[in-house]
Amino acid sequence: MKISCTAMFTLLLQLRRASVASAFQQPARISARNVGQRSIASSSSILLAKEGGGGGRSSAAVADKDLLNKTTSDKQSNKKVALDTNPPKGTRDFYPADMRLQSWLFNQWRQVAATYGFSEYDAPVLESESLYTRKAGEEVTQQLYNFEDKGGRNVALRPEMTPSLARMVMAKKGGLPLPLKWYSIPQCWRYERMTRGRRREHYQWNMDIWGVDGIEAEAELLSAMVMFFKNVGLTADDVGIKVNSRNVIGEVLTELGVPEEKFAATCVLVDKLEKVPLDAIQGELEELGLERSMIEKLTDVLTNTSIESISAVLPDDSKAVQELTKLFDLCNAYGIGDWIMFDASVVRGLAYYTGVVFEAFDRKGVLRAVAGGGRYDKLLETFGGEPTPAAGFGFGDAVIVELLKERNVLPSFEGSGYDSV
Repeated sequence: MKISCTAMFTLLLQLRRASVASAFQQPARISARNVGQRSIASSSSILLAKEGGGGGRSSAAVADKDLLNKTTSDKQSNKKVALDTNPPKGTRDFYPADMRLQSWLFNQWRQVAATYGFSEYDAPVLESESLYTRKAGEEVTQQLYNFEDKGGRNVALRPEMTPSLARMVMAKKGGLPLPLKWYSIPQCWRYERMTRGRRREHYQWNMDIWGVDGIEAEAELLSAMVMFFKNVGLTADDVGIKVNSRNVIGEVLTELGVPEEKFAATCVLVDKLEKVPLDAIQGELEELGLERSMIEKLTDVLTNTSIESISAVLPDDSKAVQELTKLFDLCNAYGIGDWIMFDASVVRGLAYYTGVVFEAFDRKGVLRAVAGGGRYDKLLETFGGEPTPAAGFGFGDAVIVELLKERNVLPSFEGSGYDSV
């Protein structure tokens, strides 16, 4: 039988179709795993048929009409609040130019300290709260950044360095050779009202001499302070240093019949009179057993601005007059007499001062106190140690930078000093 090519092609095509149809009619051998997969696929197909009709592939997510709203809602709820780029109130960021300024200032302090033979030390910024909570009404006790740590200990960020120094000296149990001449540049923290040159954190140059009970220690400290002023371009027309002695107040209070144990607390209150009227501290005075007439007489004495005038109201053998007279003689010998002046109103607000106190100030009166210090012979005793003669000062970075800007003698630190590559 002869079959044409066309007939042969038609026959083959029919056989192919029959084979395909037969394959779909065979029962499938599927595993349990395939059953599950087909079940899922089947459900998806039914869902897609109901939603969109027709064939084609799509994800189950498309079938959820509320998916867009759900996604939008999630994004809105997870929207991040914009970062506050300011540092915490009262603190500072230090960009490279600021760091260059700081390095320059610290180097000026270190050079002076080295010239006078002082050694650098440091201590933790976190200290025991009890180191600062003296019972004399000092502002510092209300300005602490303090908290209870995870071990249940009451701690505080240091508001000043002198108590840490006292702790370190006590820890050596008399093993340190005296006289001790140490300096530090710690960061200190106080939660206080901010003004120009006053922040809640600042760096402070501290210079302390331990083991010298004569007025020579104060004279050396004052000389070092003046050297710094000169080195950075300031003169005695820009800055003065007021000097007084806590013994002046002590001798007046003794005549008024005030017990010696109340001297320190009284000095703290008198120091507040520079900021508030007498009426504002009347209640605190009464708690100390001080009558208003006593304080009025004391404040009259504190208006004296010369050693001669203060001598007229103190006993003839006044220890305060003797030490102040010697101090001024030593300052003249150091060549800094034109920087120093007597001012009986300078008391300083820390209870531990026991003798001479001093305060550097802006002669134009634009800025607050630039630096301050004095003698504190009994500080170690308040912590349970042996009385040890000591004197020192603290010198903050914020005020001096403002003063140098005010006098237009602060160098520029905008350039890094390096060529770009």
